[in-house]
Amino acid sequence: MFRSRAKEEKAPAVKAQVTGSSQPRDPQARKGRPTPKRSEAQSQRRGVASTPVSRKDTAKRQREDRRQALERQRRALAGGDERYLPARDKGPVRKFARDWVDSRINVAEFFLPLAIVILILSVVRVPSVQSIALLLWAIVIVLIVIDSAFSGYRLRKRLAEKFPDVNRRGAVAYGLMRSLQLRRLRLPKPQVKRGERP
Repeated sequence: MFRSRAKEEKAPAVKAQVTGSSQPRDPQARKGRPTPKRSEAQSQRRGVASTPVSRKDTAKRQREDRRQALERQRRALAGGDERYLPARDKGPVRKFARDWVDSRINVAEFFLPLAIVILILSVVRVPSVQSIALLLWAIVIVLIVIDSAFSGYRLRKRLAEKFPDVNRRGAVAYGLMRSLQLRRLRLPKPQVKRGERP
């Protein structure tokens, strides 16, 4: 009653154009996908219904998933299970670098205990003991640098022999960082004994 006539006249024209341009679907035609079985449809509905609705439930579920993933990762680091290791420890190249470092004695792994001894010696108020501590400090640093350079060269060479066509980027640095840690504190735990060839 109070509508404008211009709008009423334009509306059917637009509808006619839209319906005229697109062909209506034949009721007998296929819909393009198979009808799901009743059991599948019910399981999908149950899955949707069982998902948490509130943000609090979602956050709780994510925390639980994260906790389980970290637990799996911790067990993998202790046992060496490749499936659940962190990304930085995965792969045959990293495993070989770990085993190669673990199979030999590195000067760098004794850095922490030696540093504690040297610091204790440097606190003593006897000048001769302090000079010995400074000399020991210099010797330890030089030995670590020489051993790390030699180890890095040998590890790079062994990796090139064993994995010629694989990306070895970062594996030498990974091995050298591992050599700085005490053997019993290394994660993943060492899988080879000292002197054993990886």
